[in-house]
Amino acid sequence: MPALVLLGAQWGDEGKGKATDLLGGSVDYVVRYQGGNNAGHTVVVGDQKYALHLLPSGILSPGCIPVIGNGVVIDPAVLLSELSGLNERGIDTSKLLISGNAHLITPYHQTIDKVTERFLGKRKIGTTGRGIGPAYADKINRVGIRVQDLFDESILRQKVDAALADKNQVLVKLFNRRAISADQVVEEYLGYAEQIKDYVADTTLLLNQALEQDKVVLLEGGQGTLLDVDHGTYPFVTSSNPTAGGACTGSGIGPTKITRVIGILKAYTTRVGAGPFPTELLDEDGEALRRIGGERGVTTGRDRRCGWFDAVIARYATRVNGLTDFFLTKLDVLTGWEQIPVCVAYEIDGERVEELPYSQTDFHHAKPVYEYLPGWSEDISKAQTFADLPKNAQAYVKALEEMSGAPISAIGVGPGRTETIEINSFL
Repeated sequence: MPALVLLGAQWGDEGKGKATDLLGGSVDYVVRYQGGNNAGHTVVVGDQKYALHLLPSGILSPGCIPVIGNGVVIDPAVLLSELSGLNERGIDTSKLLISGNAHLITPYHQTIDKVTERFLGKRKIGTTGRGIGPAYADKINRVGIRVQDLFDESILRQKVDAALADKNQVLVKLFNRRAISADQVVEEYLGYAEQIKDYVADTTLLLNQALEQDKVVLLEGGQGTLLDVDHGTYPFVTSSNPTAGGACTGSGIGPTKITRVIGILKAYTTRVGAGPFPTELLDEDGEALRRIGGERGVTTGRDRRCGWFDAVIARYATRVNGLTDFFLTKLDVLTGWEQIPVCVAYEIDGERVEELPYSQTDFHHAKPVYEYLPGWSEDISKAQTFADLPKNAQAYVKALEEMSGAPISAIGVGPGRTETIEINSFL
């Protein structure tokens, strides 16, 4: 059975949790393949709202096995807190699987993340300060600590000692901070071993075996395409690969086993943190989108920057991910505008550009070129089919589909689990 990839097609916060949850009842495994607890998914089930930061959204679907893949970086304290919170609300978390090859975030990663951002001042990236970037840096530098190291005290101690030999020098001599005790880190992390041991597995083997047994595997990205460390708006990006290629490396599933790549698009555009944002609105329309859309980061608690839909970015996401479908979310938020601008191209130094410029300088200078589509005033939250939507809402969706380069197969018309119009099945 082929695997499916579901990822953000903008700067994140597109509503991936809702999309994953929608599919959760039809798939056997949901795999988080990158990122850490710097991402957040909100899922609304009935009158209950769940904010997930590290756990795959599939953990809310009783028949689904949630998996944290090898490409994720894990803060064990956050993981256990999130599991405890769900258990207290009656959610069964016993099926969770965690890759033994996933890397761990430690207290020294968090400290370095925070002091580095403060040191950068106006040049800061806008990280969440949760240690994700430094943990990925250690992974690439081959001095990282993996989940499996918790079960071998000798290896754990060697790795922590080696990491802190350099990092304490930087903390003390450059940032004037107190040195971090290796003994304290080792003691704390050995304490996590017993608490998570029953979840740890060779997830790459299990997932490939599941596909051979005709099981359906959904691979879930944590952030959006434009935050990809290779293909995003560098350096204002995350430290991993949310794009479709990252789904393979972050799960151990080969690319030939993936046949559907679904991009999540918000009906407008948002981003959190620093960096260029051509369609950003700093006026009443931007404030209205923020208020109506509830645009506040699930993990960070920061207000999201809001702007009109950017078709240039959508086309780029289609290209670099090989998208086969889009899930358009939050269409209901646009209800009430007399006309809705859509960015169809950029103007850069007097020239019209219809594809995302590869140059960081050009992108910083990009000004949106808008087309204006007629809006609608009717409540669409009860729409069950595409035909139920007002004619102008239908036209808006069709225009976005044509501009973006892939079919829109589902539309979110409200935050609830059932407030979704399915046009084409993803399975």
